[in-house]
Amino acid sequence: MRCEKRKQSCRIKLIHLRTQPLHKVNGNFRPSEGKVCTMKSAAVGIRVHSGWGALVAMGGQHGAEEIIARRKVVIIDPKAKGAAQPYHYVEEMELRAAERHLAACATDSRRLALDALSQISAEMRDRGFALVGSAILLSSARPLPDLDEVLASHALIHTAEGEFFRQAFRKAFERLEVPVTGIRERELEDRAQHTFGKTAAEVRKNIDGLGRALGPPWTQDEKMAALAAAIVLAEK
Repeated sequence: MRCEKRKQSCRIKLIHLRTQPLHKVNGNFRPSEGKVCTMKSAAVGIRVHSGWGALVAMGGQHGAEEIIARRKVVIIDPKAKGAAQPYHYVEEMELRAAERHLAACATDSRRLALDALSQISAEMRDRGFALVGSAILLSSARPLPDLDEVLASHALIHTAEGEFFRQAFRKAFERLEVPVTGIRERELEDRAQHTFGKTAAEVRKNIDGLGRALGPPWTQDEKMAALAAAIVLAEK
């Protein structure tokens, strides 16, 4: 595979010999001239909630971005006890039991995130897009203390659950070898301004218009995820 990066462009070319038919020359098989598989680059943004994330995938060059996927990605088994709010569920448990429950929930959520993102990546590939990066929107909370301290504070329990599901998505991207960028929500607009400069307002307007054309839902979740994806795409 040969990757060629161009200035101010978010496109890559992937040359796959397997897409070229073989023909026999003097007893040897050689690739025929012709078909080259050209893939456009794409990036995914996710805004995470308890048990799910709002995902938007953006593709195309700066100034001509397009939305190529929009999903609500659920990464819990709704029938599993305590899966949607694992820290709330273990709040009154003995510490070791709480740790076991959280570990089991983490395993399930990471598996479901990996399954979902693998499928989305494959669908994008079939449509001619290569996933080159991802963005996960972060809270502004400080690093979490030990589990016993978290469970003693209802505010920290909420913070821990947000981080818990962000980690599930992060680990899934890492398994897929997709680079992950964390962007704090309160810094998203500043990051967009830094990345796009004078065209930042135009990018936001374009994203709003694309979302309206797709139809509902086009909430703040999707808008922020799309902008984060566009930033990552432009920075590649």
